[in-house]
Amino acid sequence: MNRYQKLYKTLIPFKHGCFIPFVILGDPSINTSLKIIDILIESGADGLELGIPFSDPLADGKIIQNANLRAFSSGISIYKCFKMLHDIRKKHKTIPIGLLSYANLIFKFGIKDFYLKCSNMDIDSILIADLPIEESYSFRKYAKICHISPVFICPPDAEQNIIKKIAKYSTGYIYLLSRSGVTGIDNEIIVPPLYLINKLKKITNVPIIQGFGISNTKQIKQIILSGISGIICGSIIIQLIEQYYHDEEKLIQKIKNLSLSLKKATKIIA
Repeated sequence: MNRYQKLYKTLIPFKHGCFIPFVILGDPSINTSLKIIDILIESGADGLELGIPFSDPLADGKIIQNANLRAFSSGISIYKCFKMLHDIRKKHKTIPIGLLSYANLIFKFGIKDFYLKCSNMDIDSILIADLPIEESYSFRKYAKICHISPVFICPPDAEQNIIKKIAKYSTGYIYLLSRSGVTGIDNEIIVPPLYLINKLKKITNVPIIQGFGISNTKQIKQIILSGISGIICGSIIIQLIEQYYHDEEKLIQKIKNLSLSLKKATKIIA
């Protein structure tokens, strides 16, 4: 049983959803980034989704684009990311750690070498934001060899044949998009695409995690009540980094308070 399966076993039967925060490695600096990840875990994160900084993050809006730029300004590199991942895993042995990256970055590093390196860091899943599922064979092949779960994004307007492939090849979880477009913060209620949830549940037991635009507790409660297993929040956390990164003590406290609040909202039955 992998870490995701162990996590779901402790949450889903009790109608608790997963809270998975997303941050960019090295934002705003390596040391502060490690402290942010620590406080997210201490304040309720059930899993981590960590972004490897990339110069052209097409799936991301302005807030996460700026996070990538801050990370590069701090001197981050892919090798320093792996050193961070080594330190995070050494400290937090049981929490599922997923990576979000882009195909060109992995291709340039070498697909086989990237997955082997991630395996050495004990990474649980890899989501490649711009990788069409039809072009994913080589990535999935090394993911399988390295015992890393591939994760694919399911857009709200996915066609039936794509839904079937996503359900077949996503083994850690399925990343269900709240909406089309790029990452960001939405204040209005996000109506979960129930028809899509039902389609996925008919053909796979892999948990569905919803992301994009989730920024408040009201949204989270509605999403978990709809039958989705958890949520990923990125921009709302990264916005705090953008606002308070010059005052680390205040930043850590703000992230702690937000994380506690978001996690609490995933517990439908306290």
